[in-house]
Amino acid sequence: MVKRCTVPRSVERRRKRAIKMKNDVDNHILNISDFYAGKSIFITGGTGFLGKALVEKLLRSCPDIKEIFILMRPKKGMNVDDRLKKMLTLPLYDLVRETNPSAFDKIIPVKGDTAAEGLGLDPIERQVLTDRVSVIFHVAASVRFDDNLQYAVFNNTRSTRDICILAGSMKQLTALVHVSSTYAHADKPVVEETLYPAEVDWKRTIKIAENVDNNVLKTLTAKYMGPIPNTYTFTKKLAENVIADYSDRLPCVIVRPSIVISTMEDPIPGWVDNFNGPTGLMIGGGKGLLRISYADPDIISDYIPLDAAIKVIIIVGCKRGRVTVTKDPSTHVYNCASNNLTNISMGQLIALGLHLIQDIPLDNCIWSPNTKITRCPYYFYINVLIFHLLPALIIDQILKFTGHEPMLLKLQRRIYISNVSVSYFLFHQWDFRNNKIISLMAKLSGDDVKKFFFDYKNIHISNFFKDATIGAKKYLLHEDMNQLDKFRKYQNRMWWLDRICKTLWLIFFTWAFFSTGLYTYLCNTLNDLINSIFSDLPI
Repeated sequence: MVKRCTVPRSVERRRKRAIKMKNDVDNHILNISDFYAGKSIFITGGTGFLGKALVEKLLRSCPDIKEIFILMRPKKGMNVDDRLKKMLTLPLYDLVRETNPSAFDKIIPVKGDTAAEGLGLDPIERQVLTDRVSVIFHVAASVRFDDNLQYAVFNNTRSTRDICILAGSMKQLTALVHVSSTYAHADKPVVEETLYPAEVDWKRTIKIAENVDNNVLKTLTAKYMGPIPNTYTFTKKLAENVIADYSDRLPCVIVRPSIVISTMEDPIPGWVDNFNGPTGLMIGGGKGLLRISYADPDIISDYIPLDAAIKVIIIVGCKRGRVTVTKDPSTHVYNCASNNLTNISMGQLIALGLHLIQDIPLDNCIWSPNTKITRCPYYFYINVLIFHLLPALIIDQILKFTGHEPMLLKLQRRIYISNVSVSYFLFHQWDFRNNKIISLMAKLSGDDVKKFFFDYKNIHISNFFKDATIGAKKYLLHEDMNQLDKFRKYQNRMWWLDRICKTLWLIFFTWAFFSTGLYTYLCNTLNDLINSIFSDLPI
């Protein structure tokens, strides 16, 4: 009797999955969760704002993923294992913790650094990634606009080259998703979903950053970058060109989010972990710290909720991975932007923020919230001096006298530098075309719609920013939402104090104006000026 040969179950499952994937491609069906099932994922920037949400979404919506490698570096005395444990305690992961806590076992921290050459990877861990990874999400980036050119090149451009080199050695690679920014092309008023050549060569730029003294490089930066406003956008544009040069041998796709802000609903409304963008604007204004903002009140910035950006990143990774490089060696580009579907100007945003702060007051305000916006630099500097610098100096002296650490001047310095560094983006407006994203969302079907569909038209601006304000209060400031009445009373007292101080200042100014002879001097000067003008006229 001949013994029947049996096929191992794991092999049979993979065979069926491969057949199903082929049928899905033929029928233009993505089946996103099925695509990621059984795959090993490598994420850079997994501890950043986007990275944290990407890890959470993959664990929750693609539960059959085999494993997720996260590139991490030791920080503030914590090794990568401790940093990962701390990250997974965030409220962002509560839903995964409740529904599938064993999913956290799939996350594997990998010690490395995107600023280091070769990503700072240990040879053994590098080999593990080479043997097992199928999909790469290159999310890591230095997003500071005032970074020196060398640091920005290492973090944003050279790291992308090193990711491509690593990807080229991977035996099972199906997709390399590079997360860029719509503002990488800030020199263009209209940004299409296509590649744009950089003004300089990325290879030469990396060599310059590696070999030229940093102090010398600082003096040459502005001239070298040309019309590009800062090192962030400059190096992100170069990174896209790196991806383009490797796309003939790697399955590459570029996703360009616009300004990513807090989550809309998935997994929780309003989650945020940084003070960037409108979040910092609302908190600074709500605390009474930000009295003046330098911006064009009519400019409309492009915002995208975090959960929408993450869904797009996962979807395009699946779509790119369904087609091999030999069939399609081009670089796919998607602008993850709301474009003209959700509009709010800077002036409207500040007005909305002040309105929301009345209903959702922040704790320990140093003054009554009242932020003005101006496009006049002189008016801005005068207000910074009177309402930012002088109060900070006075309060810091009081803190120092009472034995507390001075802090307000340092905080106001950060606010000023932040406002000035982003001013280019607050005086320019762009048209980010997002036709591919809209089309991609329209093609989702079945389970993909439930897990990954996002409709830009469903964004209700007032409700969204209300959730964003609550989220900032809860997740950033860690303030108690059950004590809003107490905070409202405190804010009301600050409002009266503000009015009293302004009234006293007006009385003092009026007294000084009339009692010091300034009034008489101005009247006499004006009278002499008028007489001199009219005395020369013929009668």
